[in-house]
Amino acid sequence: MGIERIRKDLKYIIALLLVFSMFFIGKKAFFPDTFYAIEDLIHLYPISFFLAYTLVGLPVFLFVFFSNKKRIFAPLGLKSNILKGIAFSFVFSIPMFIGYGWMGNFEIQMTPKDFWLGCLFAAFFEELYYRGFFFGQLFRKTQLGFFPALILSALVFASLHLYQSNDLSALIGIFITTFMGAGLFAWLYVEWDYNLWLPIGLHFFMNLSWTMFAISDNALGDLQANLIRALTIIFAIGGTIIYKRKLKIPLALNKNTLLMKKTDLDLG
Repeated sequence: MGIERIRKDLKYIIALLLVFSMFFIGKKAFFPDTFYAIEDLIHLYPISFFLAYTLVGLPVFLFVFFSNKKRIFAPLGLKSNILKGIAFSFVFSIPMFIGYGWMGNFEIQMTPKDFWLGCLFAAFFEELYYRGFFFGQLFRKTQLGFFPALILSALVFASLHLYQSNDLSALIGIFITTFMGAGLFAWLYVEWDYNLWLPIGLHFFMNLSWTMFAISDNALGDLQANLIRALTIIFAIGGTIIYKRKLKIPLALNKNTLLMKKTDLDLG
């Protein structure tokens, strides 16, 4: 790896981290006021939430736009086949719907706000900003391999879920669970040719099954819930490998892409 390339990557990584910090700080500082200002005008909280979350993400969109030849959707993975992504993600999540339905006697306990904010928008915006932008741009635009890009982005993603508990053991459990979840979604994003709709869909369906049957009030859950979640993870990983083998598509992650890459990747 040449010195010039190292310098180029370092500048890009620093710029990306600064932009993500701007987004994160802006979200913390301005999201509530932005949301309520929009809500006062239109009185439709799902749309207000969507617009507010989009507005606080303007630094991200501008960075992607100017660093990818004035394109946004393709570099983030939003221009990929949405039906394919949602269909496969639903199939992968079936064990959680069946298992959690059985645990909750198939009694749905979910409000409209739970659906919109805790399931749909949580999945969409977390995958957009953390997988499509933070992890995706690190992995696709620099020579960082999968593990370095994942660790950096997953640590941030997992840390932001620690507010869900003040108990030390629960904090550790939540951190490990969300860190592993970030790894799963990042792996699926890469293996499905940067189709962001698949991790968005799986994240949504996993949140939905967890919420609609009131499995737990945080991301950790008990042993039984996690065993069922593990089945979906195994289903998603195994299903992806089988699908690619049937179509004779090599796995994107291999010894040449795990730690460092010789070249960055085409963002489409």
